[in-house]
Order: sequence, then structure tokens, then C-alpha cells
Amino acid sequence: MTIADPKEVKTFLDKHPEIQFFEILFTNMCGVPRGKRLRRHEIEAVYAQGRFLPGSILVNDITGQDVEATGLVWEDGDADRVARPIAGRLTPAPWLGDDVAQIPMSMYELNGKAHDLDPRHVLKRVIDRFAADGLVPVVACELEYYLVDAERTVDGRIQPPKSPLTGERPTQHQVYGLREVEEASAFLRDLWIAADAMGVPLEGAISEYAPGQLELTLKHHADALRAADDAVLYKRAAKGCALRHGYEATFMAKPFGELAGSGMHLHVSVNDRAGKNIFASDKPEGEPVLAHAVGGMKALLGDSMAIFAPNANSFRRFRANSYAPVAPTWGVNNRTVSFRVPAGAPNTRHIEHRVAGADAHPALALAALLAAVHHGITNKVDPGPAIVGDGYAQAEGAGEKIPVNWFAAVDRFGEQGVGGAGGPNVGDMFGGGGGLGRPAAGGVRREVHRIPGCAHGQNRR
Repeated sequence: MTIADPKEVKTFLDKHPEIQFFEILFTNMCGVPRGKRLRRHEIEAVYAQGRFLPGSILVNDITGQDVEATGLVWEDGDADRVARPIAGRLTPAPWLGDDVAQIPMSMYELNGKAHDLDPRHVLKRVIDRFAADGLVPVVACELEYYLVDAERTVDGRIQPPKSPLTGERPTQHQVYGLREVEEASAFLRDLWIAADAMGVPLEGAISEYAPGQLELTLKHHADALRAADDAVLYKRAAKGCALRHGYEATFMAKPFGELAGSGMHLHVSVNDRAGKNIFASDKPEGEPVLAHAVGGMKALLGDSMAIFAPNANSFRRFRANSYAPVAPTWGVNNRTVSFRVPAGAPNTRHIEHRVAGADAHPALALAALLAAVHHGITNKVDPGPAIVGDGYAQAEGAGEKIPVNWFAAVDRFGEQGVGGAGGPNVGDMFGGGGGLGRPAAGGVRREVHRIPGCAHGQNRR
């Protein structure tokens, strides 16, 4: 992981005399961007020596409150760490104004060691496992979300936005509807402009399913860390651009009880040292190594559900016949399973992991996914037979049950510790070294339960 060279900001300042303000930001364990807005004359010092910030903000809950169970508040004296700029990510932020730029940061200890609880560092440790074996994971994030009206209903609930063309509020399902995409075209145009300015490879848009629901895909990347950063920046830009058009963008997993939930589908393949996809095959199910990767995903899914579904609301998404998975199942060209091998050309063979909600932290979700893939490949884990036909109807025979609610997921996650007995667990997945594998991490999430509003409620953003 590369810390930006101070020369980078000097070049940027020379190229952009119009930029007067800089937002430095990072995302904590809950995926909430936090940071500061600085003036132009302050930014060079950030590149020279970093910015000192309290380590406790890495584990604030989604409402911004301290989580004392982490030991990073009172016991630690709320000590500072240092945030340092990520190389190559200083860009304009056009939705914030023509004179504003942004720079994502990573958190380090004062001695220069990567901070265990920075989600980017968690992901980096998993990527290093592949590198040690001469392998490179190739990933892409596919995010669903809702545009909702900035105006609430009379009882304070969110609602689909009115059409800018007709003034009508949609009520019907609109899967792949072109008219709905056309109605959102002004927002989408600004979003693509913002993505290009940030160097985020944002691709085409579809009207996903329910009124106001969109899906845009980020192009696959052989740098999983950059792919996670791209997803974080994309979500931030989507929310910012939406506000400029009278909408709010919500990545809540289930903002409407009666409508489709929003997922973050993760696509993964693995390249060898020569850049060849080791999953590539003329066979629709891919090579045996692909099946082993799926086996790892199945084996570790239950331990990881608190990452893929990090809020109480997240679990409202998992319903039969909803296109959201309900069991650790896999199949070929089948959207009723958790792990899908999509149709496509032989060289594009890969796995789509359909479990994570749009509310999951991209870096942590990718870390959990890739750790499972590495475990499966390394140990040649057998995934069992692929599901043919209706995966929902066959879920009962899928083997191990996964946690079905937030409390069960958190409890299972908290039980997993570094070096725990009995086979693979969260500690094993993330490589030991602290971070998510230590028991305190379970405490982080369990502590969140008692804070009102932490799950966002049914219809809160």
C-alpha cells in the first residue's frame, strides 16, 4: 500500500489553481466517511507529515458515537493516530463545487505501522496472502441503491422521487426500464462526470427493479484495494450528486419493507503470475480451482455474515424468491443462489458473490470474500453439487445454516478469535495480526446494539 509522495500534491496545485478547499476523508469500520475540510495552504503539510486524528473515530458507530468496548476511547486516552494520503487518489470533487478537491486517507500508528482497524489495511493483509502464492485476485463491485425524494411523506417516511418529466411518482416495478433511466439522466450524467474526475471506472446504469432503484457496475480491477476505494468514492459521489438534483441516495439494504432490497454483488476471479485467469474454462462451471474457491466461500460464509450484513436492517433483505440469497448455495447461470458462476466467454469465467448488502463496507466485504477464496483454493474445499433450478426451493438441503438475524451474526462473529480451535474462523481468515480477528471486534459490533438508531430503523437513511 503506497503512501502518496509529497510531489503529488505540488503537481496537483500547479495544475489546479482554481482549487481552494480540500476534503481529507477515510471510512471507518461502519463505512461512514469522516474527515476534515482544509484550505489550500494546509494541504501540503498533510502530504509532508500526515494529519493527526483520534484513533477512536475508526470505530465510531454509524451515528458518530464512541464505542467504548473497543478500548480506543478512555483506556487509550483517546490517543491520536496519523492519517496519510493514499497515492494517486487526489482529485477534484465536482459535486462539491468547482473549487473543491478530495483525498482519501489511511490510518497508521505513530510508529508508522498500519492501524489494525483501518478497513483498507485489513484488506491489504488478505491480498498479501494471494501475492505470497503468486496469485492476484481480480474483483468488481456491483452496487444497487435507491434514489428517494428529499421530501418525506406526511408521516416522515421516505418515498420514490417524482418524475422530472411528468411530475408523477412511480409505483410500479421497473426492471430494466429505459424510461426510468432516462428520467434519472441528469443525475446519472453528473455522476459519470464525477466518476471520471475521480478516476473511478463507473460503467452503465440500469433501472434495477423497484421504483427509484438503480444499479451501476464498477469495472473489474486486478488491484482489489483500488477496487474497494473506487466503491467507497462512488457511493460518496452518488450521495452528493443526488442532493444536487433533489434526491437522496440510500444504500440501505432494505429501505422499503415491501420492495426489493439493495445488494452489493462482488465479482471475483484469480490471475496467475502471467496474468491468466486460473478459473478460465470452456466448461460453464469452470476449472476445479473455481469450485474450490466456492467451497471456501460456503465454509466461511456464516462466520462472515456480520461483515456482509452489518446492520439489523440488513437481514430484512434475505427472503425467499427475492433475488437475495437465503442459504450457502452455488450454481451456474443461476440467480437464486448465493454464489453464481455467470454465463460468458471462457476467459471471463468468475464467481459472483451475491450475499453482501449495499450497506456493507466494500473493503471489509472484499476482505471476507477473498479470505474465503484463498482458504478454499489452498485447502481444496469441496463445495458439493451445484444447485440446478430453484435455489430457494432447495435451500433446506444446502448444508450449514447461516445466521438469520443481526444478533446471531454478531454473536457468531464475536466467538471467532485468532487461533481459535476447530478449523477456519474469522481470525484465520484475516491473517491474525489483530484487526477483525481479535475478540474485541465482536465487542465493537455487539456494543452497537444498545445505541438507538444504529440500525437506521426501517425507513431511515
